Amino acid sequence: MILSTAAAAAGPVFDTANHIHFSQLGLDPVLLKIGFFELKWYSIAYIAGILIGWWYLLKLIAQPGAPMARRHADDMVFYATLGIILGGRLGYAMFYQTELLLDPLKLIRLWDGGMSFHGGVIGVTVAILWLCRKEKLNWLRVHDYVACCVPFGLFFGRLANFVNAELWGRPTDMPWGIVFERTGGLVPRHPSQLYEAGLEGLLLGLVLWFMFWKTDARYQPGKLVGTFLLGYGLSRYFVEFFREYDRQFADTIFATPGLHMGQLLTVPMILGGLYLIATAKKRRERVEPFAGGPSIA
Repeated sequence: MILSTAAAAAGPVFDTANHIHFSQLGLDPVLLKIGFFELKWYSIAYIAGILIGWWYLLKLIAQPGAPMARRHADDMVFYATLGIILGGRLGYAMFYQTELLLDPLKLIRLWDGGMSFHGGVIGVTVAILWLCRKEKLNWLRVHDYVACCVPFGLFFGRLANFVNAELWGRPTDMPWGIVFERTGGLVPRHPSQLYEAGLEGLLLGLVLWFMFWKTDARYQPGKLVGTFLLGYGLSRYFVEFFREYDRQFADTIFATPGLHMGQLLTVPMILGGLYLIATAKKRRERVEPFAGGPSIA
């Protein structure tokens, strides 16, 4: 609870005695350290998201009517990984910290942190388009299958953000508020990283699982990737009301709830997702499996 309203001019003061302190959780961003070598949970999150996503993609393309063969899926993992890293880093520099574009040495220092999911989406999209053109694949159906795998990475990535005590939320007096002493000060905050892990990772992943395995959505090109774009966009827009604005945008319009940079970047995703879902049935066609077998109406 707030202890003193008289101190409002200097900012709210919170009673943190009844809140969880991050230091009490025993979490360390570094999983393993040997000499100068450090293995961080953030790296593990990226690796786990990519490997589990690859495994799941193989399960998806094993079903009738897949838009690509195993060899394409294996190549996809390589190109998508490049898209995530390059697109995520460049997107962060363009959307959140433009001064990095003027210093190539700082730009390539990935270990300092700073990745944009929206930039990663653009990078993966470019990678998919390039591979599909090269291999003459249906790019929209390939997007559908890849979209079903992305929530794994989102889930692990947001958990890593929590372990790193970064991207925390706005101050709150709710009982589940967490005090991120080292990075967020002695103020209980919304654990917005966990909100995002639940919405963008678990919930969105379950929705896409149901649509792929229990409906005919995969035979309507664009419906699954449209659902992903819409679901992620709405989830991110909602959580940003509880997430603290990025410090570099202090005293700018992007510090206003509803106008955070993360929210503005989701608007094209929401609109694009709605369009793909609304027009998916028009694109439905008899799907010939890439590796042989019966046609799928």
